[in-house]
Amino acid sequence: MINNIESLWSEKVNSMKKSVIRELLKLTQKEGIISFAGGLPDPALFPVDDLSKCTEYVLQTHGSKALQYGLTEGDLGLRKELATRYRQIEGLNIDENNIVITTASQQGLDLVGRVFLDKGDVVMCALPSYLGGINAFSSYGAEIKGVKLDENGMSATALDDEINKTKAEGKKVKFIYLVPDFQNPAGITMNRQRRLDILDIAYKHNLPIIEDSPYREVRFDGEPQEMFQSLDKKGFVITLGSLSKVLAPGFRIGWAMGDPIFLDKIVTVKQVADLCSSSFVQMIAAEYFRQGYYAENIKKIIKAYREKRDAMLGALEEFMPEGVTWTHPEGGLFLFVILPKNMNSEALFEKAIERNVAFVIGNVFHCDNSGKNTMRINFSFSSIEDNIEGVRRLSEVIKEMM
Repeated sequence: MINNIESLWSEKVNSMKKSVIRELLKLTQKEGIISFAGGLPDPALFPVDDLSKCTEYVLQTHGSKALQYGLTEGDLGLRKELATRYRQIEGLNIDENNIVITTASQQGLDLVGRVFLDKGDVVMCALPSYLGGINAFSSYGAEIKGVKLDENGMSATALDDEINKTKAEGKKVKFIYLVPDFQNPAGITMNRQRRLDILDIAYKHNLPIIEDSPYREVRFDGEPQEMFQSLDKKGFVITLGSLSKVLAPGFRIGWAMGDPIFLDKIVTVKQVADLCSSSFVQMIAAEYFRQGYYAENIKKIIKAYREKRDAMLGALEEFMPEGVTWTHPEGGLFLFVILPKNMNSEALFEKAIERNVAFVIGNVFHCDNSGKNTMRINFSFSSIEDNIEGVRRLSEVIKEMM
């Protein structure tokens, strides 16, 4: 072994932390455990037969192209399919030139960090916010500042105050990061007026908005709110999308969507990162859209996850003691549980693992390390029966700690 190997690590790698969620998932592999920890889709909903047909078609008709290097921007057919769906479903005025394919949306977050961030720059995000975004931006030396949520999402007034305060300190804010639909981890959806207010703040301070939208179509209740990308009339918004939650995470397909002036820089840094994402899986995904399989399967996903969410909400209502509250997401994969202020979810986690149930401790989603009395639980992966039983086990541990 090299002597004093720690002295060889870069500043960047020393500043990185392993994903708490990925590490927690290792603890959930033992037999009999009910895991609410990951953001995992239900594998029973993976469209294996449909994808098999698409794979065979791509190999038979485009095999040499599918197995070759591709464009950094991504497969033209897939970008056209995605642009068509956004035009039809969301009413966006875009085409394939407004989309760059990434290796899942996590790479999109990393590429955004590479494009915008220098050490000491500031990113505005929600408190709490998606851990993958926090880690990606922190790895470039950025300071992450959290703005508290209310029932309508990030507070616009608090955001404006925090930006003004940061500027007064002589620091440079680079962008605003948001998950506006069924927010990870809180499950909250931002209403239209709040989106407009935050857009106005972005215009006022000349700041891009990163709209992280990995499962917007997985809506169970309520009215869809217009995307930031749709409301934006000045080209300030970059939207990150993904097929991980709505097709299969094994495909590792995501995308960045926005003004070509942003995408040109994303393409530049992506060429350094990986040259291009897999041509093969992109062409399979394009065929999957083309055949109408996506439109059909998303209906099955929505139905299944609605039933799972309802079962979990019912179990929370039945088993949880007074003093414990939770969010009621209109879609997505998660809900957020708030324990009494004197309780610590990290201590609760250790006891819950002994009862064979797991979740994600809430403070990891708080850039200021607050939220120690919160936790995120996922309802999409486990069966309805396990969702109910897992909540029952959690409630027993909480009652004992109380």
